[in-house]
Amino acid sequence: MTVEQRPPSPRRQIVAWAFYDWANSAFATTIMAGFFPLFFKQYASADVEATVSTFRLGLANTCAGLVVALLAPALGAIADRGGSRKRFLIAFAVFGAALTAALATVGHGDWQRAWMFYVGATIGFIGANVFYDSLIVDVAPPGRYERVSALGFGLGYLGGGLLFTLDVAMTLRPRAFGLADTGEAVRWSFLTVAAWWLVFSLPLLAWVRERPRVHRERSFDAVVAGLRQLRATFRELRTLRTVALFLIAYWLYIDGVDTIITMAVDYGLSIGLPQSALITALLITQFVGFPAAIAFGVIGTRIGPRNAILIGIAVYILITVWATQMTQARDFYMLAVVVGLVQGGVQSLSRALYAQLIPPEKSGEFFGFYNMMGKFAAVLGPMLVGWTALISGSSRYAVLAIAILFVAGGLVLLRVKVPPQPAAAGRAGAVPAERS
Repeated sequence: MTVEQRPPSPRRQIVAWAFYDWANSAFATTIMAGFFPLFFKQYASADVEATVSTFRLGLANTCAGLVVALLAPALGAIADRGGSRKRFLIAFAVFGAALTAALATVGHGDWQRAWMFYVGATIGFIGANVFYDSLIVDVAPPGRYERVSALGFGLGYLGGGLLFTLDVAMTLRPRAFGLADTGEAVRWSFLTVAAWWLVFSLPLLAWVRERPRVHRERSFDAVVAGLRQLRATFRELRTLRTVALFLIAYWLYIDGVDTIITMAVDYGLSIGLPQSALITALLITQFVGFPAAIAFGVIGTRIGPRNAILIGIAVYILITVWATQMTQARDFYMLAVVVGLVQGGVQSLSRALYAQLIPPEKSGEFFGFYNMMGKFAAVLGPMLVGWTALISGSSRYAVLAIAILFVAGGLVLLRVKVPPQPAAAGRAGAVPAERS
């Protein structure tokens, strides 16, 4: 076998897989958490009450989550049967990046088109993650899930933060970049996210290999077999008590995590904090999140992923209570640091723990359920914030209500029994060395 014909080494596959987090986190940071809430509230949905624009944004996140939640398990089962999880991932990523770029064409007050493009782009982002998450069992052996998953989230925070820094610089000093004004800079930021997402997906496309399937169907046969498998797995889930309990717990606590991510900027604007303070806080979260996610991977291998997640949930409960008392930008900065310390850890260790609990040969389908629960949570959380803001006239009550989800999720997670995992070869949790 020549050098060119050798399959990618384990280390290269792990790094290539993790770099997709670097790629798609640009959308999560610059679009979902950063510029789109500002763009939507102050430009595309201008001249309406703050609570109305909050409701519209919450509805957009809800609709996108609902579409993927309904499709994810079926798509995962079909991809498993056809050995095509990577192809599904790339298709959703291209779709999402194209609609992200389309946001640059939205005009002032045209909230319907902004809403529609954002929903489509979010569907692409979430849908690709179904298959990205499931590929962890192909690139990492048991015993290394915690650190490999944490590597992905760590690179995601760093990559998303770097591009977001560039985009913020463009909006603060547009003429230095040859742009006319802040509005043009924001439009260019949408284009940079689309390009970043596509370019840094190429390592995964080139080097990540799916495990060969013993019975691999093609096209229509894979669809029929996948849907049959999905029906069988629904029945199987009723006997897999540990997996079912984890999914319920995850549905509850990740609801709070995702809602805070997608609605934090909108909340800050609603209580009167300046836009510059909110952008600075997001940057703080990104760069604190990079080392914190890696550190949580180490903690997860030592005390177990479930216990580490419970620590993160406890911190989130304190965060939601603290957020209701914020009055100054300084408070928001401090909150951003604390969120950065736990956000990536809770996300990465949830993925790692779930990978330990499921059958590897059905990872696409089971991660379809995983993402389904997460996105059904995304259906509830933003709507909870939006409706509470409309009914009460106060965004602070809506934030406090999120604490209930963290408490309930933590209580259910305490009942999840984690099976012992085989030790990884060599130093526990280490990334495999490059083969010669």
